[in-house]
Amino acid sequence: MRSVLLALSLVMSFSSIAASAPLPAPVGCTSSESRQFDFWIGKWDVYAKTRPDQKVANSLIENLYHGCAIRENWMPLHTDRPGGSINAYSPEKRVWRQFWADSDGSSAQFEGHRNGKAMVLTGVWPQPGHPTQMTRMTYTPLPDGSVEQVGVTSDDNGRSWQASFDFVYKHTH
Repeated sequence: MRSVLLALSLVMSFSSIAASAPLPAPVGCTSSESRQFDFWIGKWDVYAKTRPDQKVANSLIENLYHGCAIRENWMPLHTDRPGGSINAYSPEKRVWRQFWADSDGSSAQFEGHRNGKAMVLTGVWPQPGHPTQMTRMTYTPLPDGSVEQVGVTSDDNGRSWQASFDFVYKHTH
């Protein structure tokens, strides 16, 4: 009987200690800003907007690290130049950041914001013959659940822009 009372006393002591201990901080990124790019998450078939019947790539966009990062795995169908990006919201700078790398050894960094309807990221993405070319990418969720990604480039530090690519990401079934 004495050992039962001792055991109950220990359980009660641990219960009161646990109840008074502060709860651990939530794991992951839960702010509304860190969720702004979630519309891009999914498994996609990618089409050139000008050729909606011609699939150009597969893309897997994953939510990682308890919602703190989004990773794209870009798998083009007609070239052997796969690549991908890692995207994260920086609360300190209050911007989204993207780092792109591909199988050609190309890499680029982009920063930007959600402008209400779309995510807009801009950075220098060197191209052959254009070592300081800027690229601005706009990701827009469409009413049917697809996402349009439009890219424009500038060789004059953003004073003028030229169309580069226009993709539509459609959920795979």
